[in-house]
Amino acid sequence: MTTISGGVVDDVRFVAKTDYLKQLAALRDEGFEMCVDLTAVDYLTHPGRVLPADVADTVALERFEVVVNLLSLSQRRRVRLRVQVAEANASIDSAFDLYPGTEAMEREVFDMFGIRFEGHPDLTRILMPEDWQGHPLRKDYAQGNIPVQFKGAAS
Repeated sequence: MTTISGGVVDDVRFVAKTDYLKQLAALRDEGFEMCVDLTAVDYLTHPGRVLPADVADTVALERFEVVVNLLSLSQRRRVRLRVQVAEANASIDSAFDLYPGTEAMEREVFDMFGIRFEGHPDLTRILMPEDWQGHPLRKDYAQGNIPVQFKGAAS
């Protein structure tokens, strides 16, 4: 699916988890020199979401989706990769060797969603304390467990 916004061509591609690194390498060789963003989505509450018709037969819906946004400055093109990641095996290969700037982004996804990036050089928590239990951006994470304290508030 391709659209044009602000003179930049956008392209969204659904990629099988097994082809993820191969697709990233091909896109880097094609001129997508910058990984702008790498994040994840938890579709726990939307298991029956609709995929584009040309993708629905080739990609199985999973609970998690890793989303990678790449940019080619020289070609004025963007591409977004969407990769389904199963809850039972919440892991995917690390993009660090191809795009070193993804190091902190992958750590954040690991910290907030619990998705492991195989081959990452330092897959440790980046936002939460090391001894924190759970992953706060998962839809099944219990809310309201941390009392909020305001500086200077009357007790």
